[in-house]
Amino acid sequence: MFWRSVVGKLWFTILLLVCFVLFILTVLLLEFFQNYHVVEAERHLLQTADRISDVVDRYEQEEDLLLSTTALVKDPASRAVIVMGEGEQLVSESDSDSLPVLDYAWFENDEDTATVLKEGADVKKVADLGNGETGVMVVGTPLNNQNGAVFVYQSLDTIEETSEQTTKIIFLGAGIAIVLTTIFAFFLSTRITAPLIKMREGALELAKGEFNTKIPIRTHDEIGELAMAFNRMGRELKFHINALNQEKEQLSGILRSMADGVITFNREGDVLISNPPAQQYLEAYEFETDAPSPNADQTSLPEPLRELFNDVITDENESMIEMTLQGRSWVIIMTPLYDKEKVRGAVAVLRDMTEERRLNKLRKDFIANVSHELRTPISMLQGYSEAIVDDIAESKEDKNELAQIIHDESLRIGRLVNELLDIARMEAGHIQLNEESVEIEPFLNKIIRKFSGIAKEKSVDLQLKVEGEFGFLNFDPDRIEQVFTNLIDNAIRHSDPGSEVQVILEKDENEWVASVKDAGYGIAEEDLPFVFERFYKADKSRKRENKNYKKGTGLGLAIAKNIVEAHDGTISVHSKLKEGTTFTFKIPFSQKEK
Repeated sequence: MFWRSVVGKLWFTILLLVCFVLFILTVLLLEFFQNYHVVEAERHLLQTADRISDVVDRYEQEEDLLLSTTALVKDPASRAVIVMGEGEQLVSESDSDSLPVLDYAWFENDEDTATVLKEGADVKKVADLGNGETGVMVVGTPLNNQNGAVFVYQSLDTIEETSEQTTKIIFLGAGIAIVLTTIFAFFLSTRITAPLIKMREGALELAKGEFNTKIPIRTHDEIGELAMAFNRMGRELKFHINALNQEKEQLSGILRSMADGVITFNREGDVLISNPPAQQYLEAYEFETDAPSPNADQTSLPEPLRELFNDVITDENESMIEMTLQGRSWVIIMTPLYDKEKVRGAVAVLRDMTEERRLNKLRKDFIANVSHELRTPISMLQGYSEAIVDDIAESKEDKNELAQIIHDESLRIGRLVNELLDIARMEAGHIQLNEESVEIEPFLNKIIRKFSGIAKEKSVDLQLKVEGEFGFLNFDPDRIEQVFTNLIDNAIRHSDPGSEVQVILEKDENEWVASVKDAGYGIAEEDLPFVFERFYKADKSRKRENKNYKKGTGLGLAIAKNIVEAHDGTISVHSKLKEGTTFTFKIPFSQKEK
């Protein structure tokens, strides 16, 4: 990890560069000092030879004085040879035992030194004696006034020792330079990269959504300016993210408050956004097709909208369709969404037209329903009362029978008027609830026993299923019994012999749920939106197979809906033809029940 970091890379780069420069410099210095020592040794020996030549001119007749003076002039580690005339030579002493004595024959036979004796020219050379002894450096210069020459030579060990000392000093300096460079490079790279590490940590914090992260500014160079730009970027990001969140919350609030459903799709047909009214459509589609419930992980395009979506994406034009789902009328308008000039998806607006259709239907049917419900008993009252007045019924028994019919029809009119008054009071908010703490299972068992005789007479199996432990619940027992009575009576009345009617009680998180489920012939899809309206009757002919049943007024479900809503609950219905109907109402728990 160290070599992949900026510190490691910068440190290694500086160290490699310095090492390369030191290597080149060391090679050049070694070469220079090696040549320098040789040249200096040659110059020094040549100067010594010149001095000895001068001494020879002065004391050529006195050999002892000449040798003693020569010993003083030359370096103790070197040896001087004075050649005069034909082969006569004087040799000075040397402190070095390893330095050999070169005779006249060697100087005469050597090609370079012979030029001094023959031509009188200076010579400088390095000679290899070839007998296992170390090499020597020889310098020769001719005598001033007579034939002969002065040769001064010394061992190369002295020069090599000096070169070795110089090499050690150079390598020591290079090593110290590398160590100091390492420390300096590491310190410099750490100083440079410390703010970068802080910025990386700050960037990771920004990636996590911590937009308050700030990088300390310790310098005013480019890195300090980068830290300032980073902090400014964090502030700008925080501002823009907050603005986006506000716009998102505002858009979400607008979508939630819209009465129309809104669904947006991407180009592949996946649902991106939907509001609560649109969720109602998706739930109805789920019940209709037995599809899995739509959730965050499953946002596929409903099949009824597939063809409309393909047309919008292909033609890039607004399209509209009207369809009916679970008895509710939906008008769907779909428009393409553009990303600059490219279609990136579509948005669908779903308008539930059921209420408008319901109001139109109510406006048309209300007068007919009320007229029909009142006309029959009024006609019977009028007809049978005229029969009594006109003495058509002669016997007392006939008159009593006619009077009983008139009495029953008057009671029927009274029930109709009372139920109309109850609905009017409920819709006006004047309903009075007498809530009590009721043990729910005995309460339901009592209702089931009340209908067991009717169910047995119709050959219907009436069952109660209680899922979970309930104990006592708070509600108005008379009103809730009225709801159960109406739903169970309808379920038995519209069930075929041999079928089953289930009363199911379940517990949800914050409410208790009661359902009455039958396996009868169901309710037509176009009638589902109107089942809770006044005077609604699924039996359009207004006839009953069993004549012992009293004719209903068509107000029972409307009253049940108002009672449930008075308990802050909801009631709904799902039905399919020839498969059965399920009425479900939900009432929230009170604080004591939770």
